[in-house]
Amino acid sequence: MKKIISMLLCVIFCFACFAPAAFAADQKTIKVATNVAFPPYEYYEDEKAVGIDVDIMQAICDKLGYKMELSDMEFGSIITAVASGKIDVGFGAITITEERAKSVHFTTSYSTGIQSIIVKEDSPIASVEDLHGDKIKIGVQQDTTGDIYATGDFGEEHIARFNKGADAVQALLTGKCDAVIIDNSPAETFVAQNKGLKILPTVYAEEEYGFELSYDNEELYNEVNGALEELLKDGTVQKIVDKYINAD
Repeated sequence: MKKIISMLLCVIFCFACFAPAAFAADQKTIKVATNVAFPPYEYYEDEKAVGIDVDIMQAICDKLGYKMELSDMEFGSIITAVASGKIDVGFGAITITEERAKSVHFTTSYSTGIQSIIVKEDSPIASVEDLHGDKIKIGVQQDTTGDIYATGDFGEEHIARFNKGADAVQALLTGKCDAVIIDNSPAETFVAQNKGLKILPTVYAEEEYGFELSYDNEELYNEVNGALEELLKDGTVQKIVDKYINAD
């Protein structure tokens, strides 16, 4: 009898040891992508990707039981990667537009943003109208709505494109451009990190952000969008936003 009990205990012990590993191996993986250079939405902290978008996507994965596998890629490659099926979900404070919606399926908007203008503190540029000068050069992050809007409003010859918003800000500091158009939250971060810069009080554009999925994967879209809407409703998304952006 003692031998039988010992064998049973051994079986139970072995199951307890190996069951979690088996579950982890069976856990579904969702491939996501962003450009980890856009604080406070996505940036590196101690070599780990963090930020509003990253935390919201992680909360969605936790709710659905997915393991998140994140790729860091150029901003302009994200939508193409999603549309081609290389990536399951794309994000990066990406504005919902009719043109982009032709390629990818946007979720419900999870955040509202504005495009702001950064200039040097002693700059003569005081409004959007002042950007129309003949010799004005405007720095933007390539393929963002700031790039798209500014090119349409001020002309290709007045635009200086950079792979990262931080590179555009550095160009402003070194006199290679006269202003930078970028989302307001990262604009505030860049101004706080670099002395001698300011954000104009004028709002350049207003927009809504969403996550992007392929039209070919309707099942995953419904799962992700449904989870996002629940997280919006129960206040989780707002808590994440408040964690990174001081409401005051």
